[in-house]
Amino acid sequence: MQVQEDAVSDVVKRLRRAEGQIRGVIAMLEAGRDCADVVTQLAAVSRALDKAGFKVIASGLEQCMSGEGEERAADLAKMEKLFLSLA
Repeated sequence: MQVQEDAVSDVVKRLRRAEGQIRGVIAMLEAGRDCADVVTQLAAVSRALDKAGFKVIASGLEQCMSGEGEERAADLAKMEKLFLSLA
């Protein structure tokens, strides 16, 4: 199962944004910024990664829903496991 092409662009944008946020957190730590500010930015990075992961999972679920029978049940179980790994 692959991520749908339209979702790839959105996920890449989200990951690049998170990458920039992580660089910002590193700079904050190196500059000795306040702990609360650093944690706030880490929470933002975490949300960005969660949203990227959800987009990938949602794309896969759309593909799984088009299957039938045992194949569909196996794919849904696999997607459930992936989804729960994000939690």
